Amino acid sequence: MRSRPSSRSIAALVFGLLAAGTALITRAAAPEGAGSELTVPQASICTEVKDREAVGAGSEFPSSVGRLYCLTKIAGATDKTHVTHLWFHEDQQVHKVDLSVGGPGWRTWSYKTIPPGWTGKWRVDVQDAAGVVIYSIPFTVTEGSAAPAGTPAPKADKGEPN
Repeated sequence: MRSRPSSRSIAALVFGLLAAGTALITRAAAPEGAGSELTVPQASICTEVKDREAVGAGSEFPSSVGRLYCLTKIAGATDKTHVTHLWFHEDQQVHKVDLSVGGPGWRTWSYKTIPPGWTGKWRVDVQDAAGVVIYSIPFTVTEGSAAPAGTPAPKADKGEPN
């Protein structure tokens, strides 16, 4: 004669499966930079970098923009290290730039020439030296041309001085 599992053992089994599933989901949904000593307290996609500040920062740019910059402030470095800017167009990596980080509050940037017609969703992932993505900056390139000459560019957020 076979015994049936008690409702208590079934409940324990269900609870165990739910706890294991939650642990897997939690690990899969780890926040950007989990496990890295580096953080990105400030980042911009912009049309120019002047005096280590973003000029023409935004999240949407016309296809005629020509060149875009990714300016990042890297915090938390205790020794010299590097970060990598990975440029993606429609989830395809199209550019990779390794950049030196020389201190705990370091600004660094890369640029990408935007080919005509490369409209759509873009992003720049910032990786630490171990390859951990510590920040991701999405932006869009749309059909159209740049603002007419004399139109002021949007002002970048001013961060704390280095």
